[in-house]
Amino acid sequence: MTSLNPDDKILSYGDVVLRRSDLDILRSPSFINDRLIDFYFAHLSSSHSSAGGGEARLLLVPPSIAFWLSHCPNTPSRIEAATPLGLHERDLVLFTVNNNDDVTLAEGGTHWSLLVYDRGNNVFVHHDSCKGLNHQHARRLYDAVKNFFGGDPRFMGGQTPQQRNGYDCGLYVMAAASVICDWFENGKDGGENWLKKLDMEVGEDAIASLRLEVLDLIASLGGRV
Repeated sequence: MTSLNPDDKILSYGDVVLRRSDLDILRSPSFINDRLIDFYFAHLSSSHSSAGGGEARLLLVPPSIAFWLSHCPNTPSRIEAATPLGLHERDLVLFTVNNNDDVTLAEGGTHWSLLVYDRGNNVFVHHDSCKGLNHQHARRLYDAVKNFFGGDPRFMGGQTPQQRNGYDCGLYVMAAASVICDWFENGKDGGENWLKKLDMEVGEDAIASLRLEVLDLIASLGGRV
């Protein structure tokens, strides 16, 4: 019997290439890698392209770019990385936060969280499913990018459903991002923030089913699942 190669290409979606090893992660109780989050963010961006009156109002920043913005060695490098994103034009921006401090280590770190910029309230909200474990790293990213938005936005921690294991943090980021994008596309639910919606829709059952939902999504897009 021929063994399956974990590097086999399963799906190309925009700039993201998924490998068989990514499917193995989804099929097991494993830590979600940046490639899967990148894919899911790209899907959310495509499916919410009309949110807020047009694609330009909503931005989901790929994990690799969010990481580089947080760890740029100098201001010119940060400006070069941020300028194409057009952050000053966005109404809602979602960044991943990772606790990897080693820029030479690909796919490093042990925890994901979500940092959300909301222009309507001039605030960055950090959602962490593990008791604020990434607070320091979220503040670092906030300090790195806040000046690109104007208006001196503040930073706050947002109430977030909590994980009960050591590997589902990436799924919480993905689920929270989906809920927040829905909230934005649906007209911000009459002016209320997304926190109540997040508390209602991101629970253990939703997280438990998300791995299968992403596998189904990959298959629906032509992936060799």
